[in-house]
Amino acid sequence: MRVVGPLILGAAIVASSTLAPLRAAEQQPAAVQTEPTTPPTAPPTSAVPVTPKDAAPPPSVTIIGASDAHGVLGRDVRSAADEDMGRIVDVIVDRDGHVRAAVIDFGGFLGVGSRKIVVDWNALRFGKIANKKGSITLELTKAQVAAAPEYKEDTPIVVLGASGSLQPLQVIP
Repeated sequence: MRVVGPLILGAAIVASSTLAPLRAAEQQPAAVQTEPTTPPTAPPTSAVPVTPKDAAPPPSVTIIGASDAHGVLGRDVRSAADEDMGRIVDVIVDRDGHVRAAVIDFGGFLGVGSRKIVVDWNALRFGKIANKKGSITLELTKAQVAAAPEYKEDTPIVVLGASGSLQPLQVIP
């Protein structure tokens, strides 16, 4: 029985030291409110919606007819003699965002043995892309494209252009 006594006494000491600050708070008088309370009023309403000064203006919207524009990535490219030249796999833009060239996956069979060639955007003709099966015409022969160096990312780009239509790309370091 002596073992139980000290345990109960220890629990009582812990309980009284824990509850002492609570009892002291109960015995202090509550703060007296000296100002009368008034019900909160609703903010004034305005007929014109107010927007923050840093809010972005609404975007512009342009509607392009389904027959007026088409995507070019993945499109087949054919020569003027109707030779298969590959398909467009990427588009090259300059620092101003102007389209400069297209990357064509040229040659090979089912992706084996093909290589990427960059051709000037002005050498492409888009008259036959009225539907998804339409191809783009390239003003170069298959022999000219086959002789072009391969495009490799993060290296200087050699752009193959039609006669007299290519303008040099200004490279700024």
